[in-house]
Amino acid sequence: MASVDQTVSLLHLLGDTTRVRLLALLSREELTVAELTNITELPQSRVSTHLGRLREAGMLRDRRVGASTFYALNDAAMPSEARQVWGLVQDATQDAVLDADRTRCELLRKARETGSWPDSIAGEMERHYSPGRTWEATAHALLGFVSLGDLLDLGAGDGAIAQLLLPRCRSVTCLDRSEKMVAAAKRRFKGQRGVRLVVGDLVELPFERESFDHVLCSSVLTYVDEPARALSEAARVLRPGGRLVLTTLAAHSHLGVTEAYGHQHAGFSEAVLGDMLVGAGLGVHTCRVTSRERKKPYFEVITAYADKPSAASPHRSAKNGNGTRS
Repeated sequence: MASVDQTVSLLHLLGDTTRVRLLALLSREELTVAELTNITELPQSRVSTHLGRLREAGMLRDRRVGASTFYALNDAAMPSEARQVWGLVQDATQDAVLDADRTRCELLRKARETGSWPDSIAGEMERHYSPGRTWEATAHALLGFVSLGDLLDLGAGDGAIAQLLLPRCRSVTCLDRSEKMVAAAKRRFKGQRGVRLVVGDLVELPFERESFDHVLCSSVLTYVDEPARALSEAARVLRPGGRLVLTTLAAHSHLGVTEAYGHQHAGFSEAVLGDMLVGAGLGVHTCRVTSRERKKPYFEVITAYADKPSAASPHRSAKNGNGTRS
């Protein structure tokens, strides 16, 4: 019979989502840390830490094969109290995350059998990691197709995105209202040419008309008190034929979550955002939800591309059925 302290400790051990996910997987299959990292899409350090906690509690066993360590549920020697509580958790839990883990585990098992990892993820490549194939590496490759001229990054933060884009630009101007962020960006870009760092507000840009070929507004519009005015300012500083690229949260009902990050708005609908862009005098090519987060509350992100019309071509404003305007 366990003491109160032992019972509380056990309940705390199983009161963590990651540990429940690992136990659910290892109750079905013997897996390595690398395999568990691929399946759960969590950092390896996090997976290793939780595996250690579960092994110390006697809930997992491990065995080494060459350079790899395989983990599995400790069926033969699991403490009886832990076995009882885990049985209750396992029987009472049904969740989409666990279902997705099982699906990825099955794909991995098939890959083991066939010896062909690429074949096993056909049709779902964007969901799976393989060495060297990351979004950062992909972004660097795709930028080879791009020439951005003079770029303005609105709400640039510490310049992480601007640094990625700099090799494809004639010049980059980073604007942020936070002096600390701009100071951090100065440290990031120390010694690099073609970069201008400015403290300023999106609703009153300290730049002349038609100063930039491209304007980037990435994940910042929800922080702005007057988003329509900010978009009008972005249009003002664009050169004719220039493009605004924008990402922002889609409309949601979780302001209690985003307020902690300083958001002033609970996202925007495609229609509202599109109307603001048109109201700023821009022609909208794309304005639609392009991604959905995999964790609750499943935030969605809208991507918009909008051009400033040249004198010879009036801006586009008619919607089509795909959420874009043509």
